[in-house]
Amino acid sequence: MTLPVLITRPGARGVALAEALRSAGVSVEALDVMQLQALPEDAAMRQVWLNVDEYHKIVVVSPFAAGCLSEALDRYWPQLPVGIDYYSVGQSTAALLYDQLGVRVHVPPPREGEDTSEALLRLASLQTLSHQRVLIVAGESGRALLADTLAERGARVTPLAVYRRHLLAPSRPMQDRLAAGNYRALIVTSGELLEHLAKWCQPAALNQPLIVSSRRLATLAERLGFYAPIVASGATPPALIAALARA
Repeated sequence: MTLPVLITRPGARGVALAEALRSAGVSVEALDVMQLQALPEDAAMRQVWLNVDEYHKIVVVSPFAAGCLSEALDRYWPQLPVGIDYYSVGQSTAALLYDQLGVRVHVPPPREGEDTSEALLRLASLQTLSHQRVLIVAGESGRALLADTLAERGARVTPLAVYRRHLLAPSRPMQDRLAAGNYRALIVTSGELLEHLAKWCQPAALNQPLIVSSRRLATLAERLGFYAPIVASGATPPALIAALARA
């Protein structure tokens, strides 16, 4: 029997990753341990959307955040405000912004195993930000490094949480797989998810191939007891599939 690759990515991106793996001939099972939920709009969030033309730069940290931003701008700004520079931490987020808003997005060039926030902060246009207003559209409790570093560089930063992440226990069959290491490999691209799943990983699982998307996650994995995690060149499906081939 062919053992499956376990994936943890939630939502539409998880579906896309599963489809890419299956197209490459890989058996896949989703752990379904995280759900993404858009936050209800409150007065503070509404004020940000109404005044979004006052920002010089908007940084979007995930495709789900991009969807929330696009929906809000479509609702409040039938004609998109001009003069805003858009940034994202990855190609998937940039592609969604381009598809839904028609905006060009600054994306850091990939470096193998590098954290996406660190890569974004290398961009020349984010080095000196005196008197610039920067909006960071993210989930709850996310990307503190971006906000702190941009503020240190002189920006007036507004972090805006537009969704929350709900962590769920794996199903009983998946708990059994994790306990027994009864799978080909585990793919994790989030530190939050890695720490969550480690609770169910027994020694057999800790010795199974673990595919992560950055050196930062590899360091975390080793600290949690995973043996020799494999670092992909990024979090895209092709990068993760290439790392799986090395496992």
